[in-house]
Amino acid sequence: MEFIKEFWEFLKIRKKYWLLPIIFVLVLFGGLIILSQGSAVAPFIYTLF
Repeated sequence: MEFIKEFWEFLKIRKKYWLLPIIFVLVLFGGLIILSQGSAVAPFIYTLF
């Protein structure tokens, strides 16, 4: 949790708010990959890409 707080402070101080959508998409795809490993949904996710 400390990393997230520190990263948010960095974004506020440096005014790098444009990085938020990029980070959000990367986290979303990472979660999708982790959740799809070994599940029955995996073949359907691969067809999206």
